[in-house]
Amino acid sequence: MEQKDKINGYDLLAAGYNAGEILGLALSVLEEHFNTLSKEVALVLMKKVLTRPEDFLDDEVLEKLATKIIEAANRPADDTIALLNNVSDYTMYGAGHIEEGAKQQMSVAMKLPVAVAGALMPDAHQGYGLPIGGVLAVKNAVIPYGVGVDIGCRMALSVFDISEVHFFENQDMYKRELIAHTKFGAGHGFHGRYKADHAVLDNPAFNMTPFVKQLQDKAASQLGSSGGGNHFVEWGIIEFETSNEELNIASGKYLALLTHSGSRGFGATVAGHYTRLAKQLCKLPKEAVNLAYLDMDTAAGQEYWLAMNLAGEYASACHEIIHQKLTKAIGAQVLARVENHHNFAWKEFWNGEEVIVHRKGATPAGKGVMGIIPGSMTAPGFLVSGKGATSAINSASHGAGRQMSRTKAIQQISKAEMQAVLKEHQVTLIGAGLDEAPMAYKDINIVMDSQKELVDIIAKFTPKMVRMADDGSRED
Repeated sequence: MEQKDKINGYDLLAAGYNAGEILGLALSVLEEHFNTLSKEVALVLMKKVLTRPEDFLDDEVLEKLATKIIEAANRPADDTIALLNNVSDYTMYGAGHIEEGAKQQMSVAMKLPVAVAGALMPDAHQGYGLPIGGVLAVKNAVIPYGVGVDIGCRMALSVFDISEVHFFENQDMYKRELIAHTKFGAGHGFHGRYKADHAVLDNPAFNMTPFVKQLQDKAASQLGSSGGGNHFVEWGIIEFETSNEELNIASGKYLALLTHSGSRGFGATVAGHYTRLAKQLCKLPKEAVNLAYLDMDTAAGQEYWLAMNLAGEYASACHEIIHQKLTKAIGAQVLARVENHHNFAWKEFWNGEEVIVHRKGATPAGKGVMGIIPGSMTAPGFLVSGKGATSAINSASHGAGRQMSRTKAIQQISKAEMQAVLKEHQVTLIGAGLDEAPMAYKDINIVMDSQKELVDIIAKFTPKMVRMADDGSRED
């Protein structure tokens, strides 16, 4: 006998079903298998399937409907990827000097379903997505904003066979050459016969996609230049209290060149493009939207990975050209050169499994790995050797870290105050805005004291002549 007063969609909506695929499937099942039941009995059955679908997973007729209901219950609305309910533990260094915003961002990052391990460095401060100074290991995914906008940003140090006395006696010459062979600021580059050449421009990876290919000309024009913001090229005195066998350098004081910059407009454009793509493909809740990730098993993930590595090689080439130009200009011999990068992702092993480690403003500090941790334009920087601390995911800070936002620094620090600090430390400054004033940064000594278990100090670098972007501008 056919069911009288058949159940319709409005009845199921009133019973708690939502409009969509499941409601349609429920009506279809009723029509095909339960059309002889009374409306009341059929409605009771449909309510039971809806409220206790697990009881019907072995039912030959209702198993498909029950499965769909369970899947829908476990799937966030609008295809949003759910964050984990509990925050996995992560290690903080110098927690008392890290702002709450950075800690909150790190906690959100640890809720990502792909997150494996995390750490927060003592120079950490709030950023976009992953905080600056954040280290995050994930499974088979890469987070464009976990790498950052300035892909492959790095430090490079050249130690010369020149004494500090020679530098102090010839500062006019060193200033002239520093100005002549460097260029700074968003969008700035070289043209005509002043353009540099490097094998990186012939890297086949530039042909990977039309998007990357069309950035090759920009990369060529900006090759050997430096960005805005906190990027710099500076002369300073480096002191080795004891001889270093690995670098083959005797104890003493030497003139050194220290540079800080990244992948310029090329890297910034790559970062913007793949961040937008990640947000389209990986929908996360509002608080985690800037942590959108690309699966490494997808074409988009592989594209970004290749583009990121190309940007890293390009950033390294920029430093190489700057150091070559200035080394030649002063007629020096390089005794040692050390380079390390941050704002990058590495494939590494963690607890026996391969993971992708994002270091956004953090220095690789594996056992015996050398790196440079700068202070500010008047504070010392340090040449260090990593201790390979697993709790820090083999990382350390990438600098002193900001204690004052750029806007706040401009509002609260006067030009006279900045000049007084420069004079006190006998530092010559070329360019830079108030947003880069030394007072805007944390005390590098406190930062270094907070990471004694992460690095050993090999040498101390004291800035003496610093060049930065004239207006403190940031990369475009």
